[in-house]
Amino acid sequence: MTNFFSSNFKLGILGGGQLGKMMLYETRKYDIKTHVLDPSQDAPCKIACDYFQQGNLMDYDTVYNFGKKVDILTFEIESVNLKALIQLEKEGKKVYPSSKTLEKIQNKGRQKLFYKEKNIPTAEFIRFSNKAHLTEGITSNKVKIPFVWKSTQGGYDGKGVSIIKSGADLAKLPDTECIAESLVDFKNELAVIVARSPSGEIKTYPVVEMEFHPEANQVEYVICPARIEDKVAEKAMEIAEKVSKAFEHVGILAVEMFLTQDGNILVNEVAPRPHNSGHYSIEASYTNQFEQHIRAILNLPLGATESKLGGIMVNLAGAEGYIGDVVYKDIELILKMKGVTPHIYGKKQTRPFRKMGHVTIIHENIDEARKIAEKVKNTIQVISI
Repeated sequence: MTNFFSSNFKLGILGGGQLGKMMLYETRKYDIKTHVLDPSQDAPCKIACDYFQQGNLMDYDTVYNFGKKVDILTFEIESVNLKALIQLEKEGKKVYPSSKTLEKIQNKGRQKLFYKEKNIPTAEFIRFSNKAHLTEGITSNKVKIPFVWKSTQGGYDGKGVSIIKSGADLAKLPDTECIAESLVDFKNELAVIVARSPSGEIKTYPVVEMEFHPEANQVEYVICPARIEDKVAEKAMEIAEKVSKAFEHVGILAVEMFLTQDGNILVNEVAPRPHNSGHYSIEASYTNQFEQHIRAILNLPLGATESKLGGIMVNLAGAEGYIGDVVYKDIELILKMKGVTPHIYGKKQTRPFRKMGHVTIIHENIDEARKIAEKVKNTIQVISI
């Protein structure tokens, strides 16, 4: 077995944002050497890795040459050069999740077709090559307004997703490959984090419930456990495990789902990396998602996924009307609250709806935790000087 700890073993991470930074808490805990590549000289990861390189994640040579210097390569963002990963794997480099997994997930159109192929329940959709093709689909009644528009490439945190209710909404869309998805009448948006190692060991976290900001289309609250019936939770976990096995992913896979009004579960989309819906696990779980990702990609035994207590995560996003050097107004007031832990991501500049941090609330009673979460949300403000 490779000696990962206090040795010359090098773990490479593509992307140096907050997910990478939280991953580095765990590599520090285990004294694992890390190399990070990110386009920004001010990347949050810069303070905690052993070696930092500034570079374009979509550039073949940059990613390929970075990958050659490390023993195992992982990523915290899907927008990385796929061809470089394929070449590194051909040369024997371990990349987790693999290029095959990423290729199926990176493009939302391909991802949705994969669900169809594997009989994984998902909302009805049609793929379009550009805006003219989509307009033609609407004119010929293949697509009925209202519908959900999704860019197949590069969407995240609510970007690249729009609900189209009129011709005016359609006019605002960029000219890009997209999918038109039927609107789902859902009760809840749920997510399940699944961990899988190269040897095939799988562990599933409890189902969480997500509450979204109506304008930004970003998660505002993540609630664990989800306030749903046990049989619904079991069904969601079974589907998430099926998705994990279908993708043959290694590491953490976040499976986002809809619970429909008639009790069905539809897979919305997945992320092959630690995810916003698993941040509650840092304080609430026996093994948080970031440690679990490290364990999985190194093929170490996976940790326990049960929660110690009920957990809620509140996203800290930039307040509307503020752009510039960030200030966390009234953070000292939430620091006085029992069971409340803020996490600051290290982004120096705020702007409306930019993810700047999160706060976790742990409590024996999930309804009580939800009340405290509301209080936290109404107390702290992410503004600028």
